[in-house]
Amino acid sequence: MLNEETVRKLIEMRMSAMAESYSEQMTNTGYQDMAFEDRFNLLVDHEYSRRKSNTLQRLIKQAHFSEPLAAIEDIEYHPDRHLDKNLILELATGNYIQKNLNIVLMGASGNGKTWLSNAFGVQACRQHYKVKYVRLPEMMDEFIVAKNEADGSFRKLIN
Repeated sequence: MLNEETVRKLIEMRMSAMAESYSEQMTNTGYQDMAFEDRFNLLVDHEYSRRKSNTLQRLIKQAHFSEPLAAIEDIEYHPDRHLDKNLILELATGNYIQKNLNIVLMGASGNGKTWLSNAFGVQACRQHYKVKYVRLPEMMDEFIVAKNEADGSFRKLIN
């Protein structure tokens, strides 16, 4: 009864990962030999990991990527693509964001510019930045509409 009440309280406090881990510890006898601190650390680690994962998934979903599974680690550096691996790895650190710089991708149709932009965006999400993926034509349309509004929406869009 006490365990069920504890699980209910954890869920009510929105600590569902900790509740799951606690229930697992109560049913699996392998945890009984562990010290309290070790078991508690496992509970906290599970909750922390779940929250970080949920935050990342939320940021990626809100960005509206066309390729949400794109990742810097999956870039293929074929010679015909003329990609500078060192530059890409430097950009992956996110220093350009802190310096308020932009990345402009140029190349022929079908070279993977969209995929690369999504990979950089996902990498920024991993660093806990809010990202919005938008293609240039749609962004220009948004600017034109916002510029014609008198409610300050243009300044909000720029920010």
